Amino acid sequence: MSHNQLPVNWDRERLNRVPATFPAPGFAAEGVRALFYEGVPYRGRPTRVFAWLGLPESRSGARCPAMVLLHGGGGTAFDEWVRLWTRRGYAALAMDLTGCLPGPHPKEGQPHARHEQGGPPGWGASFEQTADPVEDQWSYHAVAAAVAGHSLLAAQPEVAPDQIGVTGLSWGGYLTCLVTGADTRFCGAAPVYGCGFLGEDSIWRDNYFPSRPPAEVRRWLELWDPSRYLPHATMPLCWVTSTNDLAYPLSSVQKSYRLPPGPRTLCVRVGMPHSHVDGWKPAEIGVFMDSLTGRAAPLPWIKGLGREGRMVRAVCEPARLVTRAELCFTRALGHWTDRQWNTAPARWDSATGRIEAELPAQTTVWFLNAFDDRDCVVSTPHAEVTD
Repeated sequence: MSHNQLPVNWDRERLNRVPATFPAPGFAAEGVRALFYEGVPYRGRPTRVFAWLGLPESRSGARCPAMVLLHGGGGTAFDEWVRLWTRRGYAALAMDLTGCLPGPHPKEGQPHARHEQGGPPGWGASFEQTADPVEDQWSYHAVAAAVAGHSLLAAQPEVAPDQIGVTGLSWGGYLTCLVTGADTRFCGAAPVYGCGFLGEDSIWRDNYFPSRPPAEVRRWLELWDPSRYLPHATMPLCWVTSTNDLAYPLSSVQKSYRLPPGPRTLCVRVGMPHSHVDGWKPAEIGVFMDSLTGRAAPLPWIKGLGREGRMVRAVCEPARLVTRAELCFTRALGHWTDRQWNTAPARWDSATGRIEAELPAQTTVWFLNAFDDRDCVVSTPHAEVTD
């Protein structure tokens, strides 16, 4: 199949329509409204998606920007995530992506309570669904729920329909990559941790795929690896990740962020933890979206990355926003998750925007970070030292 087309035929007309909504009795949380909205059919029967919808705490009368929020593995629709965005002046919609309902956090290893009109189970269970019709597989339902959620947000009279972004973390970051290819209406997207090329380097390549029939793995990767969707993502993307992410290594993240044709921003922190709270709190995500909706100055961007011997350099613009720079490096080889990373101050020229640093002996991989006056980080692509 050509990479010029998506591997799945989406009913865009249906998904772009405003989905029917239904009450969600028994669910209440501060500052948000619980509801169900219409999902795509599962095994021939209708489905409903649970969601929390929130509007900005204060509104001036003008239409506000909005966010679609995609949770990760073990998660559900989080009302506190919605409130994080409403405090920023956004409307937000957080939906459950696995046919479940929010409630008291389940015991370790136990799933959230399923809804009787929910779709297929998700995350790792999706690997075992490849023999099912595409429309009955979890990734299809999750992407459809995100796209329909976008349509629902856009129909709210308080929301500016051309100022809706999407962010997700871990499995939600994976889904964000799929969604950006399937729904190009978003004004911007911020995948956190998630990426494509999962058959080449990921926790599943190491710990799960070897135990499954090769034909099943190939089929899943053909249908649902984000590398098949990202070339179609035309909106600006902000990639947020860690040097040592447990599931999505830097090598696969880099291959992924090079695929979309639109503008990209890269934000890599050394040792950033992997969790829902850690994935939704980076300031870069909010500033990135604010810049797209005309509410803040853009994040700095780095160009002219180069190396001569042990000296490495780049230029960061606009220089007036940057307050400091650092060199991030490792001397290790082997699995990306296990590598020990170090940081050292880099020389920063506020007049020219030039960043310079000297690579320590035995460096194997390096990149440069610049921090602005909002303590947001922007990163260069990482580079391997092969000589």
